[in-house]
Amino acid sequence: MSTPVHDDALSDDPLSRERAHLAASRSALRAMREDVESLDITDVTANWVNAAVLEAQIEQRIKALADLSETPLFFGRLDYLHAPGAEQAEGGEGERPRPEAAYQTLHVGRRHVHDTDGDPMVIDWRAPVSQPFYRASKKDPQDVSLRRRFGYTAGDLTAYEDEHLLDPAEAATTSKLLQQEIERPRVGPMRDIVATIQPEQDEIVRAGLAGSVCVQGGPGTGKTAVGLHRVAFLLYAHRERLARTGTLVIGPNRSFLHYIEQVLPALGELTVRQATVDDLVAHVEVRGADEAATAVIKGDARMAEVLRRALYAHVTMPTEGIVVVRGSRRWRVPVYELEEIVRELLARDIRYGAAREALPQRIAHAVLVQMERAGEAPDDRVQNTVARNASVKALVKTVWPQVDPAKLVLRLLTDADFLAEHAEGVLTEDERKAVLWVKPARSVKSARWSPADAVLIDEATDLVERTHSLGHVVLDEAQDLSPMQYRAVGRRCTTGSATVLGDLAQGTTPWATRSWAEALGHLGKGEAVVEELTAGFRVPTDVIAYASRLLPHIAPGLTPVASIRENPGFFDIRTAPEGTADVVGACRELLEREGSVGLIAADARVPELAAALAAAGIGYVGPGEETTRATRLTLVPASLAKGLEYDYVVLDEPQAVVDGEPDERTGLRRLYVALTRAVSGLVVTHATGLPPQLT
Repeated sequence: MSTPVHDDALSDDPLSRERAHLAASRSALRAMREDVESLDITDVTANWVNAAVLEAQIEQRIKALADLSETPLFFGRLDYLHAPGAEQAEGGEGERPRPEAAYQTLHVGRRHVHDTDGDPMVIDWRAPVSQPFYRASKKDPQDVSLRRRFGYTAGDLTAYEDEHLLDPAEAATTSKLLQQEIERPRVGPMRDIVATIQPEQDEIVRAGLAGSVCVQGGPGTGKTAVGLHRVAFLLYAHRERLARTGTLVIGPNRSFLHYIEQVLPALGELTVRQATVDDLVAHVEVRGADEAATAVIKGDARMAEVLRRALYAHVTMPTEGIVVVRGSRRWRVPVYELEEIVRELLARDIRYGAAREALPQRIAHAVLVQMERAGEAPDDRVQNTVARNASVKALVKTVWPQVDPAKLVLRLLTDADFLAEHAEGVLTEDERKAVLWVKPARSVKSARWSPADAVLIDEATDLVERTHSLGHVVLDEAQDLSPMQYRAVGRRCTTGSATVLGDLAQGTTPWATRSWAEALGHLGKGEAVVEELTAGFRVPTDVIAYASRLLPHIAPGLTPVASIRENPGFFDIRTAPEGTADVVGACRELLEREGSVGLIAADARVPELAAALAAAGIGYVGPGEETTRATRLTLVPASLAKGLEYDYVVLDEPQAVVDGEPDERTGLRRLYVALTRAVSGLVVTHATGLPPQLT
């Protein structure tokens, strides 16, 4: 049942007691923050370095304990039949068991809050003891007699709803508060879904750190939110390990990252780095662009073999022995022995640079063996001295020269003979011609590198020197990555795990992923478990049903998303005989409703629509810019719509969106993305005909 606030509410009614508990919890959180702020580290740090580190840690802790006024401190309550065991109430890695184990009534929230005696006021949603809030049911109550959800308005607790899991007379119903929270109007960046996580989502969120997970999810299934909450869970369960190895969230563009950047801080996690793939491979300044066909070839995994061949072609076999002079003695290493050393290093699976560093040590070791046979007793210092000998350094420079990754890629893209030599049997003649630059650059700095070139340089850099691996990487909108981009991301988690998020139907690049098995192979995570989310929580029923008409044409093997929303949403298709005037009118109409509005249009039509909005006196922002209560309209080029969401959307000229892409399939996928950005309502306006796939 859902109980609203009444002015004449008795002080001892459940809602009043819950509001009192909320006030007490906020006071307890404030006291926890004040305790950290009052810490004096003067006498506990050995030096200024330790002091700086500790001060930074304290500052992070203070930020994590911030009480966000409009963010509910707790959103649910569990009444257990029996007090949970200690094994259920254990905290994250390196923490002692939580004291919640002694309590049968627990409030579930975004972070742990305790009073001055250490007794829990709110338990963290990530704790094992909170899991039944998401997974308990009448069929499997998990020792929970009552699950209570809370409703909030501007941070004030205004309603509650009880579900008696052990009462056979009470029929299972859809939570009204849950529906309201899902459908609540949104302005500004993405918010967390911690109060509305569904059982199938929770299973993915709480999957272990050791394994990688791939989530295939259609529009509105919450895959991005699941990925972010998984990061928060892993940081809770494995904090010490991930503090050492690091975590990274990778998004498709800056607008997307700005949109999601507040989710983790709202959950108390402040240390997760966010980046785009372009950020990861930014070894050179990108100032150019490739034709689609060229970018497809450069993004093909075969280019990794071309780069490997080109790099190791720099290694040559020694043609004569080497003589090392030490004092009055001369030590000679014959050519055949040098060849054996070089061949052995080539046969090992180590980086080019590491092998180059090992070569002088191997030569020096060969000299030391001769010294020992002659009766000397050399130690490691002697070996290091021999390795730095001028004759040894000269031989290494000739046999295993240093290679600059950017210069290597530059030569491949500008020297037809060099490319042909190392792409023989890998790329066709036409493919080689396609990747060669028409106007060769004079230097690395003057070159007009494209995004695909930067990925090639990253691959070459890793061949020379191993890329640092993180503990966990979340890759969102993964379906748009090329095989070489997958390899670039995979290098960042070779010793860690990954969460891959995407929708094959929303692939809008010429090199878009064809299957998750193929993509995970390029990522180096072929063993990852693929999960599919098909329940739509965000997109209204009528809207997703209309957009799903495109699926047979863009991704025939995928299961259409089934909206679980009881509200079918607002949906209208309108002809626009007055052109932009009708589009502006639709925007003005939707702005009269509560919530955010997105005007999505083909990129080429954005300037015209921007001028029309300005002439009509309607303020707007671009993707990634912050909306406000006064300015709730965002003008979105179709190419940047992916991953974003608005309460209401006006989609301008669907056929123009399709025509704006290099081929029809990509255009229809772009249209599918644009059609599925609405949370509460969609208006489609068109002066020209609709794509036949929609009619």
